[in-house]
Amino acid sequence: MTELWQGVVRAVELIVALDPEVMEIAGRSLALAATSCGIASLVCLPLGSLIHFNSFRGKRFLVNLIQTFYSIPTVAIGLFVFVFLSRVGPLGELGLMFTPAAIVIGQMLLVTPIILGLTISALRGVDKALPETAISLGADRVQAAVLTIREARFAILTAVIMGFGRAISEVGLSLMVGGNIKGFTRTITTAISLETSKGDIELSIALGIILISLALVINIALNRLQQR
Repeated sequence: MTELWQGVVRAVELIVALDPEVMEIAGRSLALAATSCGIASLVCLPLGSLIHFNSFRGKRFLVNLIQTFYSIPTVAIGLFVFVFLSRVGPLGELGLMFTPAAIVIGQMLLVTPIILGLTISALRGVDKALPETAISLGADRVQAAVLTIREARFAILTAVIMGFGRAISEVGLSLMVGGNIKGFTRTITTAISLETSKGDIELSIALGIILISLALVINIALNRLQQR
């Protein structure tokens, strides 16, 4: 118990002192998660709007399929990306394997179903009378859609934050396609896994505290958005 307490104290000291290694790993994790969520959001907002505002055969099945992928294991996505980016894969010539770009691609695929599905749900939650009233007052379909998206903006932002939380907390995917290379592709979760196996509990606890703090910030942000 004494050793554990000493590890916690030392971990706090590393964070307070802004230890370069801790800050580097944390910064890289934030950058990768933010990049992947940003790209996914640029794809999911127009795609989600297209699905919501149009009626077509198989729409309900498509939405159910998207929601099914909410809980897809990260290692499954990692395997998919690994196969495509490895030297024998169709995209092997790009040389993206074991690079930050590979992690971004994997995390983007991981969070896309979450952001897309929750975006559709957010648009569905807007009162149908809103776009109908806008059209009756002379607005076209595009203007009515923009008005609906604006009304659902907080719920859509919640979807993006949920995707960010999923991206920054995953570990299997980053290990498989990033390689956990020090100073290059090492993230908070992969570093915790490695340092714990090496017996460096202090660094692991420090990174764990940062990860839990990020989770707390995300949860607070979600609650505030839901209240709005």
